[in-house]
Amino acid sequence: MRLILGSGSPRRKEILAQLGIVPDAILPPDIDEDPQRGELPRPYCARLAREKALAVPAGVNDVVLCADTTVALGRRILGKPADAGEAAAFLTLLGGRRHQVITAIAVRRGDRLWARDVITAVKMKRLSDDELNGYLASGEWQGKAGGYGIQGLAGAFIPWISGSFTAVMGLPVAETAQLLAAAGWPVWRQA
Repeated sequence: MRLILGSGSPRRKEILAQLGIVPDAILPPDIDEDPQRGELPRPYCARLAREKALAVPAGVNDVVLCADTTVALGRRILGKPADAGEAAAFLTLLGGRRHQVITAIAVRRGDRLWARDVITAVKMKRLSDDELNGYLASGEWQGKAGGYGIQGLAGAFIPWISGSFTAVMGLPVAETAQLLAAAGWPVWRQA
């Protein structure tokens, strides 16, 4: 039995390491991540995690772990910004407001699939021009849902969260451990 992490995210690999887990393989799937017409953030995020898990090639006894993180402002999905202009627009929209960070996880073993999503409420402060421009210049916004990563410089912009910090980073530790154990992965024997 092997554990395959279906993600190229270094943060997800680091979060697994908190549990003492080192994946046997890292195989990020190539799927279409565009939202479907009228799709709401939570079902969108759950769908992507499931589709990723199903797209990763694996043996019948291998355990595949995939996740997707989405930032939602009401019904609006704020994905990974295409450029600094879009990142600035996202950060300006989020400034001074609460939003949701949804992380869906899917674990597959053979033809069985276990899935769960975690919703965390986050408040970002309004950013000054210096803060916004400094953050954009750092490049940390690249490849991050909503244009920010709470574990980096943007942590200074987040005065309040309610929920899972590791889910906002991209992989909720408690829920991940539960799903891996349900799929038969020896979570606590490796720790």
